[in-house]
Amino acid sequence: MKETTVGIGAGAEHTATDMVLNIGPQHPATHGVLRLKLVLDGERIVSAEPVIGYMHRGAEKLFEARDYRQIIMLANRHDWLSAFSNELGVVLAVERMLGMEVPERAVWIRTLLAELNRVLNHLMFIGSYPLELGGITPVFYAFHSREELQQVLEEASGGRMHYMFNRVGGLKEDLPAGWLGRVRAAVAAVRAQLPVYQDLVLGNEIFRARTAGVGVLSADQARGYGVSGPIARASGLDFDLRRDQPYLAYGELQDVLDVTVRTEGDCLARFECLLDQAANSLDLADACLDKLATLPAGPVNLRLPKVLKAPEGETYAWTENPLGLNGYYLVSRGDKTPWRLKLRSASFNNIQVLTELLPGTLVADMVAILGSMFFVVGDIDK
Repeated sequence: MKETTVGIGAGAEHTATDMVLNIGPQHPATHGVLRLKLVLDGERIVSAEPVIGYMHRGAEKLFEARDYRQIIMLANRHDWLSAFSNELGVVLAVERMLGMEVPERAVWIRTLLAELNRVLNHLMFIGSYPLELGGITPVFYAFHSREELQQVLEEASGGRMHYMFNRVGGLKEDLPAGWLGRVRAAVAAVRAQLPVYQDLVLGNEIFRARTAGVGVLSADQARGYGVSGPIARASGLDFDLRRDQPYLAYGELQDVLDVTVRTEGDCLARFECLLDQAANSLDLADACLDKLATLPAGPVNLRLPKVLKAPEGETYAWTENPLGLNGYYLVSRGDKTPWRLKLRSASFNNIQVLTELLPGTLVADMVAILGSMFFVVGDIDK
């Protein structure tokens, strides 16, 4: 530890001080506005404190002042890279409270769109993480692939980022004519690009040197902090709701679903899990397309009353979102608005483990570790 001599008169003693460094609250290595308060001993981090709340907008309180149709709009914005998955979790909770069974066609379309949204989310991090470490080329490939999928999602929903396609009881409307064929072409185009990341990123010796053995997160730490998603699976926690507690059509997709698990727990393992999961989501999308091609034409939603009220009671629904587990605790007093809707977002838990992960590492490795946590700050703050 470096020492600083402070002169305060005769007989003054020497006192040792650490340096406090603020990373943020605006920093190019974060997906949103986050502040990290670091205490340094030279170039080594002694302690780290994530300071959150800069993007807090009180979504949970706003839920209480909106009816069950309006809260979908509020819910799909906290993780702007996973909008479809966010709104899906809300409608699943409301449908569970109502004891509602949606049409089979809607179930398979939801599953397809959820997996396409998962790939969109992962491609953003697959492209931006190397960028944070100095590699600019992968992000151009990633955005080209994202555009392929965004075009078909926009065609179906009308939105590029906030789709607002889910409804309580199903979906907004049926799919456009010929849409399934265009999705199949888009999925094939994105799959053809995935080997580029294997060669360009994982085959880069600088990237491997910056990530292998860096920021090792143990399985016990991940479990203790409630870390989930690809970050937890990179540390050996073999858990995925789509397999272990299937919802939507995942129960019929077990032969296609492949849960990628690593044991190293470092930055490299987290990136590898993300890349493998994106590839498997494309396979799941193809399986959904095959199923939809065999389903007869039919409704994609249920007719609902003009004023929708959930019965008095409570329920909990959770989904395997792209960044991890999202939970929705819904309490109803029998009104047209929720009495309480508590949102458990994946990024909130995932980012808290930085207090354990960063101490002892070098400042130069901080960006590599921070970027490998694959979080969205809006998902932390809600």
